[in-house]
Amino acid sequence: MRKKDIDIITLGCSKNLVDSERLMGMLKAAGFNPTHDPTTPKAKIAVINTCGFIGDAKEESVNMILDFVQAKQEGRISKLYVMGCLSQRYRNELQKEIPEVDKFYGKFDWAGLISDLGATERKNLCGERLLTTPKHYAYLKISEGCDRHCSYCAIPIITGAHHSRPIEEILAEVSNLVAQGVKEFQIIAQELTYYGIDLYQKQMIAELIEKIAQVPGVEWIRLHYAYPSHFPLELLEVMRKYPNICRYLDIALQHISDHMLDLMHRHVTKSETYQLIDTMRKEVPGIHIRTTLMVGHPGETETDFEELKQFVRDMKFDRMGAFAYSEEEGTYAAIYYEDAIPQEVKQQRLDELMAIQQEISAELNNAKVGQISKVIIDREEGEYYVGRTEFDSPEVDPEVLITKTGKKLQIGDFCQVRITSAEDYDLFGQIL
Repeated sequence: MRKKDIDIITLGCSKNLVDSERLMGMLKAAGFNPTHDPTTPKAKIAVINTCGFIGDAKEESVNMILDFVQAKQEGRISKLYVMGCLSQRYRNELQKEIPEVDKFYGKFDWAGLISDLGATERKNLCGERLLTTPKHYAYLKISEGCDRHCSYCAIPIITGAHHSRPIEEILAEVSNLVAQGVKEFQIIAQELTYYGIDLYQKQMIAELIEKIAQVPGVEWIRLHYAYPSHFPLELLEVMRKYPNICRYLDIALQHISDHMLDLMHRHVTKSETYQLIDTMRKEVPGIHIRTTLMVGHPGETETDFEELKQFVRDMKFDRMGAFAYSEEEGTYAAIYYEDAIPQEVKQQRLDELMAIQQEISAELNNAKVGQISKVIIDREEGEYYVGRTEFDSPEVDPEVLITKTGKKLQIGDFCQVRITSAEDYDLFGQIL
């Protein structure tokens, strides 16, 4: 074990992962040897990048910190640092409750860790990253924060106001990542469609994505975390124009009844939501829409929930996730609404909603049998190569399991695959 070995553990979303990758890039430039999410932590120094979004995530982060505190007490590690969303929001409380942690950093001041470790921070390298993903794809974070203030969401409390990165800086990062072998970019932000308003006084997401699409070597671009209110329709024109922009959009809709959309402070109506999805499907033929829905928000009635179920049946979303409301302190809902829906009712509604979606997913997947799809190969697993189509984001969406034949496939290669069979969420195929 070398003194400059350091373990980085990331919890939470892909936006946190990008922060960890930036930290690792800076650590490597400073002479350290960072390892990400080791199966068995071996270094004497550990950094935990925490999540503080919902109750389960906070509990996971605290438990991870306590596990490493125990490792420190047993002499298996000598230094423990904590950063990220949980630390940003509860730093004072954490410092009092877990004094064994050597230092807590928030979501934005973690670069100081470099100097605290006795190294010199190289400012010119702060945009470089040490990728933790397979080398053919990367997450690209284009902004921080959120100005939306939905009733249930603590993100604006944790991350502050929306802050866009300059277009030139983003394009430089894309070019740098392409030079490292990245072909596929997952564009991420807390609120994608708000991009540019703070820097350029108008929504600039369409212009940004068009510029990224024009960078040589960018083969797939996938868009994550759009917002339905004031959606920039010009983005759909750009998606239709460029073949390397995947026909895929992740847009969190949360609910559909006007009663709930109002209570949630979503600034959009039921009719506007139906119209928007219809427009997306007309403007970008074949688009696959991923959404996230919430059940059990204070005030949700059985009538509201029935509307939500009918919405899911009507829309037949290609990809859908859902979660039950959990109260987050400091949010509008926590202050002004009573969390009166029993947990068992929330869970029942969640199960019911996901059961509807499972049938829809099976139906949509079965319709793809016999089709030929362009697939990128992510890994080998037993008797299969495992890949994804343009409609599938890593970690969260279905995969294509390709039976191994005599032809050797390389990780990161694109290939043409005939879909031979389907399950509820995954596809099976053969190389052409």
